[in-house]
Amino acid sequence: MVRGERISKAYVIIAIFIILLIIITILFSGNQLIWAIIDDKYLVNGWKDSGDSVSYNRFFGLEKQGSLTYVIDENVDNLYPAFITITSIKTIFMKSEEDLLKTTIETINKAAEANNIIIDKNSSYSGNRVLNIGHKTNFVIFDGNKTNEIVTEEIRIIGETWNCGFSGSSVICIGVSQITDNKHNNPDYNYTHWIEIIGDTEGTFVNKFNSYNFINSNGLLFNVKCH
Repeated sequence: MVRGERISKAYVIIAIFIILLIIITILFSGNQLIWAIIDDKYLVNGWKDSGDSVSYNRFFGLEKQGSLTYVIDENVDNLYPAFITITSIKTIFMKSEEDLLKTTIETINKAAEANNIIIDKNSSYSGNRVLNIGHKTNFVIFDGNKTNEIVTEEIRIIGETWNCGFSGSSVICIGVSQITDNKHNNPDYNYTHWIEIIGDTEGTFVNKFNSYNFINSNGLLFNVKCH
């Protein structure tokens, strides 16, 4: 091999390295995770950011995930606990809406199993709606029971998911609300926090739960901000 050929091959290798470096830089720079949140102005009636967040990266940072949790302050209401988790996922290629909903249901089932919650699979109710920010979502709702201190309480769970084209992220929300207080022998159901979680301006759930109270412009999931 003559000297000129060796130099040419060296330049080719350098050029390939530079191209790969540019591609990697573009991938990383365009893969910043924007966390979906609930704006503070909607956190009323005891709702607050728990301060707990979880995040991790995979595949050298090309895939990222972050979760936030919102809860009812026990100092405001310690009889009917409720919480919402919002998970933002950034991948090289967005998941399909079907895969996102499947992942949401799997997550609900795993969390239920880990927290002594029995989900009534026959109660499954699914559909779609449009959020305040304009995204069309898919949701699924389950009834469930949680046993704690030998007392069984009824709960409701919603999983809601969508792809946000503006941020390039997928969002999975899970809301849980206890609607009974058998521990203190309260005879009535309390849907206050459940309404706060799922209410929207279109009354998506009015017919399902036979109440116009679900027409609510301040619904927490309805107002999730993802971009």
